[in-house]
Amino acid sequence: MEQLQFEYPAGAPASQRVLVGVVGSGDLEVMVEPGTPGTTLVHVTTSVDGYGKVWDAQLSRVFSAEPRAAMRIRIHDFGATPGVVGMRLAQAFEALGGDGKEQA
Repeated sequence: MEQLQFEYPAGAPASQRVLVGVVGSGDLEVMVEPGTPGTTLVHVTTSVDGYGKVWDAQLSRVFSAEPRAAMRIRIHDFGATPGVVGMRLAQAFEALGGDGKEQA
């Protein structure tokens, strides 16, 4: 198991906690909690060692596109593909309301 951590600029804290997905069968679980204003921290526990650059590229696409709310995100991976990662993050942002975007 590999532990990865990433940090991105953000706005005000997310409004609530969210849990989407399950660990198993090539899927992953995403848990979101309100974060510290100005920062989103993403902690990834993955069963696939050596994919730090892939995770960095995938998450950078998600968090550099638009300002997001400040969150603490824990991702528990079970060998999920980048498409599943993107889908689960989109589900989590949708559950937050406003697609996890920074609220004005």
